[in-house]
Amino acid sequence: MLEKLFKLSEHNTNVKTEVVAGITTYLTMAYIIFVNPSILKLAGMDYGAVFVATCLAAAIGTLIMGLWANYPIALAPGMGLNAFFTFTVVMEMGYSWESALGAVFFSGLIFTVLSLFKIREWIINSIPLSLRLGIAAGIGLFLALIALKSAGIVVDSPATLVTMGDLSDPSVILAIVGFFIIVSLSYRRVLGSVMIGILVVTVLSIVMGLNELNGVVSMPPSLAPTFMAMDLAGALEVGMLSIIFAFLFVDLFDTSGTLVAVAQQGGLLDKDKRLPRLGRALMSDSTATMAGAALGTSTTTSYIESTAGISAGGRTGLTAVVVAGLFLLSLFFAPLAGSVPAYATAGALFYVAVLMTAGLAEVDWKDLTEAAPVFVAAIAMPLTFSIANGIAFGFITYAGIKLLSGRREDVSLSVLILAALFVLKFVFL
Repeated sequence: MLEKLFKLSEHNTNVKTEVVAGITTYLTMAYIIFVNPSILKLAGMDYGAVFVATCLAAAIGTLIMGLWANYPIALAPGMGLNAFFTFTVVMEMGYSWESALGAVFFSGLIFTVLSLFKIREWIINSIPLSLRLGIAAGIGLFLALIALKSAGIVVDSPATLVTMGDLSDPSVILAIVGFFIIVSLSYRRVLGSVMIGILVVTVLSIVMGLNELNGVVSMPPSLAPTFMAMDLAGALEVGMLSIIFAFLFVDLFDTSGTLVAVAQQGGLLDKDKRLPRLGRALMSDSTATMAGAALGTSTTTSYIESTAGISAGGRTGLTAVVVAGLFLLSLFFAPLAGSVPAYATAGALFYVAVLMTAGLAEVDWKDLTEAAPVFVAAIAMPLTFSIANGIAFGFITYAGIKLLSGRREDVSLSVLILAALFVLKFVFL
């Protein structure tokens, strides 16, 4: 049955290899079951319900990817977008988390339409690589600022906006230790390094009397507080359009980049260097986003950590099915997840930030018409505390500088349209 469903021999793999690959992928991305609820909790959402929604959204999306698209790619609520959901949409802009979930749902719906009508390829091909790199790096810097704030390393100051916190505080020290552990273990290629770092800091906090263990295993918490709580009408307000676009835009490029990276590493491209069943893979992602919004979590997207499973030999959807099963098993570890303090996940956030800014090395810094928009997009996200603003500033800067520099041929029609729309947004909204 497994051979017929996943074509194991055709992909030169077997059940044992696929199971090991699935476990490997899960261990590299399981940190999300601790981090995502701790971030969305700050938006006023029920921690237990978000924990369940996180596990279920990851399981559903990954299962669809494995059974329908037959790819060893795992999905879960995306880092960066969950922070944007909480800190920008809810805490800064003042929208309810129900409306934010509605925006996530509509972004997934639009993603589905774009995938069905093959508009996605046109959008991606028409957006400059430099802007994509700048947006990814900006999200990384945004996460870095949130991590430093959560750890207490950076605090607000009326004189200088931000300043250094109390580094002698035990929680601050533990956050730093957690980051050191995660980076060191990752460098040594230790499996599950991020999750190990989070758990070590959590244990230390309990030993030091800074935290309490609420238990390890129990029946899953109730999903009722967030299930189908999204406000679709509230998400259609004029001011929410840029938010829907931000969710869509980041998910679009995040998914595309992940699919390409995983396919190249696993040798999954066809003879024309294209990814077979691309439409199914994209539909798996967009469906998971809509399902996640209905359950009560921010945008669900494909995880680059899937490359860990590829490295372990995973080549088919059976790897993804194993990951989905492990996420379902995680539902019974809610007490452990609830015992993880914010400073324990701060190191993980900062580590992800480091990885996301790596793309800046690929920018042509000698060409100022390319470098300046990248820098503007990247720096605007943390300083305005908004991914949407960073994307908007990046497009406006790119179009404006290229046109004034006589480089009109570098600016696609889609970039011009988006830049103009962003200008109108800032002027009239």
